[in-house]
Amino acid sequence: MRRALILMTFFVASVAPLAAQASPAARAEYFEAVARFFNLPSSEVAILSEWEIPAQEIPVVLFMARRSGVSPEALVALREAGQSWATLATRYRVGPSALHVPAADDVSAGALERVYEAYRSTPVARWSIIALSDEDVVGLVNVRLISQSLGIPAERVLGRTGSFGSYVELYARLKR
Repeated sequence: MRRALILMTFFVASVAPLAAQASPAARAEYFEAVARFFNLPSSEVAILSEWEIPAQEIPVVLFMARRSGVSPEALVALREAGQSWATLATRYRVGPSALHVPAADDVSAGALERVYEAYRSTPVARWSIIALSDEDVVGLVNVRLISQSLGIPAERVLGRTGSFGSYVELYARLKR
C-alpha cells in the first residue's frame, strides 16, 4: 500500500506540470490577441473558445480557415472526427510554405528546431515535401500570432517555445 501511494504521488507530481492550465486572465489576453490578429470581434473568438479544442489550437482553426476557404466549424468537426492538423494542412493546401515564419538561420527554434532544420536544409521550392507534425502546425501558427501580436521578433518567440506548458502561457509571459 505504501509503495502504491509513493508511486501514485510520483506519477501525479510528474504529470501535474503537463496538466497545468493557463490562468483565466492569460486565456482572456490570449483570446483578445487572437481576435485582433484575425480581425474578428472578441465575441466570435469567445464562442470558438467554447469548442472542445485546446485554446492554442483556435488560431490554427482560424488560420487554416482563412487560407483554405473552409469554415472554422468544418475544420473543428474534422478534428473532432480524428483528423490531424498535419493531414488537414495537406488536404487543404496549407503547407509548410504557408506556415513558415521567417527567422534567422543561426537562432534556436526551441520546440520547433526539427522543423526549422528541415526548412534550413531544404530548398524553398521543395518545402512542400517537409513533413509537419500536429505540434509543428500548432507551433508555427502560434509563433506567427505571438510575434506579430506583441511586435517582437519571431526568433525571440521561437527560442522560448517548449519552455512553457502552452502557447497561451508563452504569450502571457512574453507580454509582461
